[in-house]
Amino acid sequence: MKIVNDIVDFLYPRVCLVSESSLPEDNTNRFVLDSTLANLERVSKNQLNELRGKVKSDFAYSLYDFAQKSDFEKIIHHLKYSGMKDLGVFLGEHLAGYVKLEIEEQKENYDFIIPVPLHKTKVRERGYNQSEYIVKGLSSVLNIPFLFDVINRKLYTKSQTKLTLLERQKNILGAFAFNNSYNEKLKDKNIILLDDVVTTGATVNECIKVVREAGVNKIFTVSLAMAE
Repeated sequence: MKIVNDIVDFLYPRVCLVSESSLPEDNTNRFVLDSTLANLERVSKNQLNELRGKVKSDFAYSLYDFAQKSDFEKIIHHLKYSGMKDLGVFLGEHLAGYVKLEIEEQKENYDFIIPVPLHKTKVRERGYNQSEYIVKGLSSVLNIPFLFDVINRKLYTKSQTKLTLLERQKNILGAFAFNNSYNEKLKDKNIILLDDVVTTGATVNECIKVVREAGVNKIFTVSLAMAE
């Protein structure tokens, strides 16, 4: 197995997704230099308070500041468009340590982790929903099971990137539906709702609305990053 790994490393050298520098053998992951990861811009307390004002869940948390042309934007770009599913798992595992501290502070227990879904057309275009792989990593560390088809995205909406808050809310209105086969399973349960990046909160708030209507109890919205 070591010989195979050595051959793979020779043919496809491990490099940092951000700096394109070679990753040393003792780097703790195969995607980003440990030093780069440690220096990613974290969200501030003010940003967290802003997030908690936007999002209509019981609790909310985000780890990194998502700024244009930032190191973290490069990482997310690879996650979404380079087919790097394992990167999603790694980011979920990395995020889990911080989420665990938040859960301990809340003194809550969570029953399931649920990703914000993509429309099936978008999944076909991209090949996967990156948030599902983040959830897999998060679940493996937190030992909380995940469910992938609780929320269905029934409308294919245009990109939210350049829309105002009001336009985003209108664009995403009614885009999600609850899978009624989970009515009994999720009634009065506490869930973690995971999105990769939260901006205005319009998307997660629509998801929160449909699971609230289905009788879910506590909701903890978690994202890798938040954007202004």
